[in-house]
Amino acid sequence: MPLLSVAAMAAIVVLSNVGVQFLVADGWLTWGAFTYPLAFLVTDVTNRLHGPAAARKVVLAGFAVGLLCSAIGTQIQGEFGPLVTWRIAVGSGLAFLAAQSVDLAVFRRLAAAPWWKAPLVSSLVGSVVDTAIFFTVAFAGFLAFLEPGNDVSWAAEPTAVGPLWVGMALADWAVKLGIALLALVPFRLLTRRKTLSVV
Repeated sequence: MPLLSVAAMAAIVVLSNVGVQFLVADGWLTWGAFTYPLAFLVTDVTNRLHGPAAARKVVLAGFAVGLLCSAIGTQIQGEFGPLVTWRIAVGSGLAFLAAQSVDLAVFRRLAAAPWWKAPLVSSLVGSVVDTAIFFTVAFAGFLAFLEPGNDVSWAAEPTAVGPLWVGMALADWAVKLGIALLALVPFRLLTRRKTLSVV
C-alpha cells in the first residue's frame, strides 16, 4: 500500500472533518466541501499509479480515519450539542465508502480511455453517490427515526430548490464538480508517465 497515498487520504479526511464545522456561503456550504473532493484525486492517482488493489486499501484507510474522526466528534459538545450527530457519522461513513467504491469501479472501466476520462467521470459519478447518500441520511426528514433525539427540522425549511438540505446538497455537488475539473491538472502531472500510452 503506497504510504504517501494513505497519508494524503488521511490528511484530507481529517481536514474535511474539521472544516465541516465552519459554515461559508450563508450556511449553504462548509469549508469541508472544498477539501473532501480531493479524496477522489488521491484514489484516482493511486489507482493509475499502483492499481485498483492498492487504491482499495487507501480507501479503506481513509474510511478508518473517518470513523475515528466521527467517533471523536460525537463526544465533543458544541453550542448545539455534539459536533457530530450519529446520523451525520453514519451518513458520512456510508457515503465515503459507497462513493469511493463507485469511483474505483468506474475508473477501472475507463482506464484505457483518454487520460482525462477515467478521473473525471469516476469523480463525478462518485460525487453524485456521495452527496445523495450523505445529505439524505444526515438530514432528510423521512429518516428522522434513525436518531429521534436529533432535531433536523431546520433542514426541511423551503427554498427555491426544495427543502434546505436538498439545496445544500446541490451546492455541495457543484463544488465537487468544480474541483473534479480542476483536479485534472494535478492528476495529469502526477500520472503523466502512466497515461502517455492511453492518450
